[in-house]
Amino acid sequence: MRGAARTAAGRAGQRWPPLAPLAPLVLLALLALLGGAGAQYSSDLCSWKGSGLTHEAHRKEVEQVYLRCSAGTVQWLYPTGALIVNLRPNTFSPSRHLTLCIKPLQDASGANIYLEKTGELTLLVQDGEPGPSRVHCFDFQQGGLFVEATPQQDISRRTTGFQYELAGRRMGPDLHTRPAPCRPCSDTEVLLAICTSDFVVRGSIQNVTHEPERQESAIHLHVSRLYRQKSRVFRAAPEGGGWRGQVTTLLECGVRPGHGQFLFTGHMHFGEAQLGCAPRFQDFQRMYRDAAERGLNPCEMGTE
Repeated sequence: MRGAARTAAGRAGQRWPPLAPLAPLVLLALLALLGGAGAQYSSDLCSWKGSGLTHEAHRKEVEQVYLRCSAGTVQWLYPTGALIVNLRPNTFSPSRHLTLCIKPLQDASGANIYLEKTGELTLLVQDGEPGPSRVHCFDFQQGGLFVEATPQQDISRRTTGFQYELAGRRMGPDLHTRPAPCRPCSDTEVLLAICTSDFVVRGSIQNVTHEPERQESAIHLHVSRLYRQKSRVFRAAPEGGGWRGQVTTLLECGVRPGHGQFLFTGHMHFGEAQLGCAPRFQDFQRMYRDAAERGLNPCEMGTE
């Protein structure tokens, strides 16, 4: 990781006096100056689960966590002190562009989560943030993750943490909560999507339900042909004749039920199928045929 996460590597167990409102900034400065003991590694290098009860009650400590996978979970029971989460994946080329997304655990409480770079902190998740957990995505080069416990009278019922996913595709230049744009995909984007998406299906929209609290719409699909799916998003319809499943997209896209067949593509994100490119099937057939005639198809797929 970058910033304090890098300069303080291997300095777990650091202790500091009671924190003022600007404590995270003071803490990061101290971490850059002080030395210490070895770091705490997760047991499987993908996920970490720890407890603040391992610390002395009257002291606050900084714990280093190192993770080397592209996805996993950080779960912190009875949070006290702070965590510096170092993501050093060995599944991606160092030169590959990486995007990191985190999703707070349901009912997480007891800590704030910051994006940190060279001692500067940007608040991502505030302790007690109301409503459903939102996904936060940012460029991997924008910094590391710093998790600081908030003062509590009783930590016995506090658990904080998040899921994380690291991807080799760009989701946007700045901090935001969802990567998917609402604009239609170009022909080139559609042809690339059928090669790289986690799911590619042909079907129709049966219904659309909106979830204003999550700023999402759920699109309920009837699938007549299943080309590919990474997870079991689409399951055989009880009445036979195809598959059923749902995908999500941004509420602001204003998706409505409609007639006709579409080619639906997209990616899995924290266990949910998120819609990518979705042209009408006859438009896909045209663009695929035109590209095939010019030898520009990035991969082959049946179009019937």
